[in-house]
Formats: sequence, structure tokens, C-alpha cells
Amino acid sequence: MDEAQHLYTWDGYVDWRNKPALKGRHGGMLAASFVLAVEVLENLAYLANASNLVNYLSKFMHYSPSSSANIVTNFMGTAFLLALLGGILSDAFFTTYRIYLISATIEFLGLSILTVQAHIPSLKPAICVSANRNTPCQEVDGGRAAMLFAGLYLVALGVGGIKGSLPPHGAEQFDESTPHSRKQRSTFFNYYVFCLSCGALIAVTFVVWVEDNKGWQWGFGISTMTILITIPIFLLGSATYRNKVPTGSPITTLFKVLVAAICNTGFSRTPENAITSMTTTPSYTTETSEEEERQKKQRAPNHSATENLKFLNRAVINKPVHPALGCTIQEVEEVKIVLKILPIFMTTIVLNCCLAQLSTFSVQQAATMNTKIGSLSVPPASLPVFPVLFIMILAPVYNDIILPFTRKLTKTEMGVTHLQRIGTGLFLSIVAMAVAALVEMKRKKVAALSGLLNSTKPLPITFLWVAPQYLFLGSADLFSLAAMMEFFFTESPLSMRSLATALSWASLAMGYYLSSVLVSVVNWVTGTFRHTPWLYGANLNHYHLERFYWLMCALSSLNFGFYLLWANRYKYRSNRPDTNSQNNCD
Repeated sequence: MDEAQHLYTWDGYVDWRNKPALKGRHGGMLAASFVLAVEVLENLAYLANASNLVNYLSKFMHYSPSSSANIVTNFMGTAFLLALLGGILSDAFFTTYRIYLISATIEFLGLSILTVQAHIPSLKPAICVSANRNTPCQEVDGGRAAMLFAGLYLVALGVGGIKGSLPPHGAEQFDESTPHSRKQRSTFFNYYVFCLSCGALIAVTFVVWVEDNKGWQWGFGISTMTILITIPIFLLGSATYRNKVPTGSPITTLFKVLVAAICNTGFSRTPENAITSMTTTPSYTTETSEEEERQKKQRAPNHSATENLKFLNRAVINKPVHPALGCTIQEVEEVKIVLKILPIFMTTIVLNCCLAQLSTFSVQQAATMNTKIGSLSVPPASLPVFPVLFIMILAPVYNDIILPFTRKLTKTEMGVTHLQRIGTGLFLSIVAMAVAALVEMKRKKVAALSGLLNSTKPLPITFLWVAPQYLFLGSADLFSLAAMMEFFFTESPLSMRSLATALSWASLAMGYYLSSVLVSVVNWVTGTFRHTPWLYGANLNHYHLERFYWLMCALSSLNFGFYLLWANRYKYRSNRPDTNSQNNCD
């Protein structure tokens, strides 16, 4: 009976009623398509406000440009960093299915609070009209500020849970044991980024126009209803999903191996506490699927410990310092895998620091310029429409034309490796920062020549000059994000995949935090050695934003050099001697 059951069920997976998932009924592209549909609406709800939030904070909450930029980057950084929490909970205690539903409900509550505040005048600071950019208005404070940040960070918590659970939920729908399913999974990640862009297109055009012309209560209201609609759409796919059974906290395993290796260092080697034989087969305590078992056997023959990071091999001894620190060779190897992908993760943070500028200073630059195209007035926060449209065109072209061609050309399953795509994104971010610096120099020159340095009037220069930096950074995002998610998902241990996929969002979070830190550090250093900090005050025309962009360009170039060093040393875990399709991925 058990043998027959294995033929028709996915071991280690359950359906939404917690019954064994069935082959042919659960999983596949149909199940993943519900995830893609939900992502369009989810990203619409999030980005509609995030892309324009810097203007809401400065115009209606009366924060300075630099304070508004920092609040936005901290908010977005927190949202993406909390994706790690969503990943941990999905791997350890709940399924990705449940985490999504909980997170969507939390985001709905946060958006509801922001909608109420935007609708009721008494919950906002008094209207302030000043003809001089150098005259600040009274910032929101007290209970009204508390309400603002309560709403923002409930949204951040909900977004984090969604970002940490939705991509791995979709990726888990594919059977990893066949090349066809692995290619389908790659297609899912590429179209996941495409769906992000579909939601973003509606957000930065229609919803931003509503916010600027009809009021922010309508913009927040649209986002609130949109995230609410995603819940029944997600539930419609319940009968098709296969949900991975939680196998315990991956963080616990990680710390246990590290602590065991440290504690066992220096122990005298006796028969009782000698390092376990390298060919010893560990006992498994978690149920895994058939294809996962096959992968383990292919990736770690005889379950022997590898020579790299040999320090961690000390965690495997016959008699550990404490019974709770007993480790298997499999656990040690899983921790090694995580540590090997961390340098790649770290080098993507600077790229995301560059991307953070799209939501802050780039929007504020455009806001000082002529935003009309003919008789049409374009909201500055709609500028991301340029990279969004480019991604929507390039993503299908890449997946359906370029990728099949490179697979034939290289005779490999991947065609273009994950690391090659991430590297392309890093290079494009360097170009973007150089272009941004040159554009800012031109913008300030026009402001000076026009005598409008202290005026609130639009400068006689079209906002389309800012479009190139959006295009370069949008292209960088396309190449890097899908590649990062697929790289972390496929290269991570089977028990840590939700957490590992969330590293893509954590990198984005740290990029936003780094942006805030850089602004503060630059202001402190330049304020110490000069009379006026580079990025300080209510008037963007008095900023030295071009110098900040050149600094970002230099840091990105240095970071790219480190990336090339680590990428060239990295060996794909998925390389298998018996599978030609994955050979030569480096």
C-alpha cells in the first residue's frame, strides 16, 4: 500500500486540506499561474504608494526632501527585510500557503489605516503654502505621526510576508527531477518579474495619477481594495497547489552547526569524540520527496563531507560537547552551501542601493522639472513607467527567444547562468549612476542660468532627461532579480528554500538601508569639513546630488570587482556528472 501511494503522491507535500498532494492533480504551471495573477495585484497595491510616497511625505506631512527620502528607504527596506521572516516561518512552522493569507490580511489593515488618515483632514498637519523652497513647514507629529508610521509598518510587515512566501510557493509547484519541469520553473521566475512589472505599470500610471489629481485617500483606497481582492483569487487556486511540509527551522540548523564546530575545536581526538567517518551516512529525520532523495544522492555521493570550509567538519563528532549539538554530515554540508552563496548575496546589496534612488531622489529631481509632454501633465512618480515598459517587453523576449537560443548555443539547460545575469545587472547599475550624475549636473546648470534656484516654479527642462537612469536601472533589475531568486532557490538546501529565496528581497532591503546610511554619512562628513552638507535642506537645487551619484558610481564599480572575484570562484551545486544539461554552467 505504501509503495502504491508513493507512485501517486508527492511525498513531503500536502494540499490545502493537509492531505497528501497527488501527482497529476497538484502542482504544475496551472497552480503557478494563480501565483502570477496574485503578484500583479499585490505589487500594484504596494508600489502604487511606495513609488509616490516621497511626495506624500514632503507635500502633506511636510518632511524635508532628505527626511522623506530616508523614511521611504527605511519603510521599503523594512518591508523587504521582513521577507526573511516570511521565509523562516514558511520553512519552519507554516506552509507558504498560510503565510500568504496571513500577510495579505496584515497589509490590508495597514493600508486601511493610511486610507483613513489621508481622508480625514484632522489626522494630517495643517496645509502649508510657501513660495520659497528654503522655508520649511511644520512636520506631522504626535499621534498623527504615530498613526502614519503604524500604517506604514503594518504594510511593511504584510509585504514582507508576501514577498517571503509567494515566490517559493510558485516555484515549489514544479517537479525538480525532470529537465522540462526545471525549465518551467525558470520560466516561472522570469514571468514573475514580468508580473511585478504589470502591477507596477498600473501603479505608476493610473494610481499615481489618481493620488496627484483626485487625492491620496483614493490612491490608498485603491491599494486597500486591490490587496483585499488578491485573497479570493489566491484561494481559487487552492485545489491545485502542492504545499511543502515545514521541516523545522533552518536557522536552528545553521546556528547548531556553527556552534558545534566552534565548541568542538581543540578537543583531543579520541575514539569517543573523533570526527565521524567521512563516508558515514547520516540518519534522516525529515520526510522528503522522491525527487529530493534522488538529488541528494546525486549531489553528495556517499554523503561524504567536502574539503571546502573544513572547519565546519568539526561539528560532526561521535560524542559532541552536548547532545543538542549533535550534527549530521548532511546538516554540515547544507550550512556550507548557505555560507558559499552569502558572498554573492552581499555583492548585490550595492546594486539595490542604486535601485533605491528610483523611489527617492530621482522622483524629487523630476518634480522640479517640466513634467508636461505636449498638453499632458505627467506625475513625477510615473517616471518608473520607462523601466517597467522595458521590462515587460524584454522579459518575454528573453524567456521565449534569447534563452532558447543560448541553450542551443551553449548546449546547457540554463543557457545563460544565474551569475552571468546578476553580473550584467551590476554593470548596468554602474552606467546608471554615471548617467544620473551627468543629468543632475545639467539640471542644476539650467536652474542657475534661469535664476530659479530658490523658486518653486518648474525648471525649463523636460523631465524626460531623467528617463535614461530609469531605463538602465530597470534593465539592471530585470537581469538581477529573477536570476537572484532562481539562484538562491536552486542552490540552497531543500529545507531552506523559502528562506534562501527571501535573500533576494533582503538584499533589496539592505540596499535601501545602505542608501539611508550613505545619505546620513555623506551629510555628516561633508557637514564636518564644509559649511553645508551635500544633501541637506528643503531645496533640492542646493543639494550636491551629482557628487552623491558619482560616489555611488565609484562604490558600484568597486563592488563589481568583488563580485567578479567571488563569481569566478563559485561552483554550482546543481552541476552533476551524470547530467550533461547542467555541465559547464560556469
